[in-house]
This record gives sequence, structure tokens and C-alpha cells, in this order.
Amino acid sequence: MRTRLLGQKLSVSALGLGCMGMSEFYGAAENAESLKTLHRAADLGVDFFDTADMYGSGANEQLLGTFMKERGRDAVTLATKFAIIRDTFDYAPIDHQGISNDPAYARAACEASLKRLGTDYIDLYYVHRIEPGRPIEEVMGTLADLVKEGKIRHIGLSEASIGTLRRAHAVHPVTALQTEYSLWSRDPEGGILQCCEELGIGFVPYSPLGRGFLTGSIDVDTLAADDWRRTNPRFSDDAMKANLLLADRVKEFAAAKSCSPAQLLLAWVLSKGDNIVPIPGTKRVKYLEDNVGALDVTLSSEEQKELEALIPTDAVSGTRYSAEGMAGLNV
Repeated sequence: MRTRLLGQKLSVSALGLGCMGMSEFYGAAENAESLKTLHRAADLGVDFFDTADMYGSGANEQLLGTFMKERGRDAVTLATKFAIIRDTFDYAPIDHQGISNDPAYARAACEASLKRLGTDYIDLYYVHRIEPGRPIEEVMGTLADLVKEGKIRHIGLSEASIGTLRRAHAVHPVTALQTEYSLWSRDPEGGILQCCEELGIGFVPYSPLGRGFLTGSIDVDTLAADDWRRTNPRFSDDAMKANLLLADRVKEFAAAKSCSPAQLLLAWVLSKGDNIVPIPGTKRVKYLEDNVGALDVTLSSEEQKELEALIPTDAVSGTRYSAEGMAGLNV
């Protein structure tokens, strides 16, 4: 397994594993199957595992905690996040709903995550969403203290604007920025990728497969009733018809390249910079193994341009999230 460097000091497998869908949002949890997938990932050399306190209201962190007990803490470079409040978080500010970057809450959330994970340190601790109106410097000071105390080793931000990223980095080095990035979500190319490179910050794309849609393997009509994608604007009836054309183009390109659509999509993301480590999510061993195969796919600069021309940003129908979700991005 090749490695890549996030920030100046965090070396991780060149491909990570997003664990969100193992516990919520993409159908019912299947812990036994998910544990098999986590162990297979480790067998293949994947050591960068991504979770968050709000995934399954803590259940996803507990799943990772079980895995680490079975596999060993040293086998895992663990990333988790805080800031999105769930009703079950009794340590959250009672007068605050939605997103909180309150310093006291950050500390309480970290302690709760450590307990669920069954570990005494977190490798990479992200601010999951930026709270509008609150200076990022406040929470960065607390996160810096948690680094000094050994409870977290690196600090990350998620879906932050360039201005927020620069101000946060001035307080304490930011190791990674996590933001959605794929062939159909290319907003980071508007300055975020360049800023990360300039400041020596790693970039961690989530949903690099377009939430599975661009692989051509998703039939919206067969998604579970509680699958979050049913409410996503890009999966709505009208948008889906237009976006299926994009998925077909990916499929055709991949066939000509003698690789799977998922491998093509991941190879494209990986080609965009040596500081980029995508975290495709799955709870199935077969999809995990297919994703890891992307590391053997190389795209020339001409192929990159050809693929980008086939999936132009203005051809994508629908926004990444609902209006409420979009308001929490690029803050």
C-alpha cells in the first residue's frame, strides 16, 4: 500500500475508508458485514479510517472501537469529527441546535468520542462544520490544548472556506481539510485545493464516487426507504435522468481504460495532487476491493482533461445538499 502525507507529519494509506454508511444514511446497519470490511481493509493496507460522532449518533464510533479492539489500535489512523449536534448528545449545549463550535462543547465531544472509541487518543480530529458567526480562533485554541494534552494528535476542518482555513492555520497547523470532491462536485478547484497546497495542508475528499451514483451501480428505485440519497437533490427524478447520462459516460470511459467506473473515478481524484487522500465509503468487501484497485490505475494528463470534458460541472443537475445543508458549506 502506498502512503501519502497529510500536513507535514501524518502519513496515511493513499486511499482511506469512509465509515459513515456502515451505521446510518445508506440503509440499515450491518455490523457483522462492516467489521469484515474493516478487517479486509486493514489486510489490504488501508489504515486511514474516517468516522464522526454524529454517524449513527455515536454508533459508528462504537463500531470502530470494536474493530480496534480486535485489530489493535496501532493498525488504525483514526479520524473523527464533532460540531453537528444530535438530540442524543446529552453533553451538547442545551440552548444550541444544529452546529456548535463552542470550545467547551468541543472538549466535551472529544471526551465522549474517546469513550465510545475505547482509545485515549484520536489521530485526526475535525471540526465537522463551521459555526457561522463564531470566530474559528476560539475553538482552534481549545483543539490546540487537546493536542498538548495528547488527546488528539492532529487538527482538521471540514467544508471550511479559504478565509476560515487560513485563520485557523494561523492559530495551530491544520493537518487536513475534508470536503466533498469528485468529478461532479468540483467546487474545491475554485481555490481550496490551491490554498491547501500553499499552506501544506492535506486534502481529504469525501464522496469521491458521487455517493455511488457515478459508478452506474445505483438504482434509486431500489434504495432502502431510509436511504438519505432519496432526499438528495441530485437523486430526484428530474435530476436523476440528466445525471444518468454522466454516469454512462464514466462507464464507457472506464471500459475503454479496462478498469471499473469506481477505479476510474478514484484514479482521477488521486491524480489531482499528492496531498490528496480520498475516503470512499462502503460496508461491502467487494466494493472495498474494487476501490483499492484504483491505486493501480494511472491517468495521463490528456486522459484527465478528456474525462473532465465528458463530465462538465455545468452539466450536473441538482445541488449537493438541500438548501439547509448547502448553508453549512464553505463557511
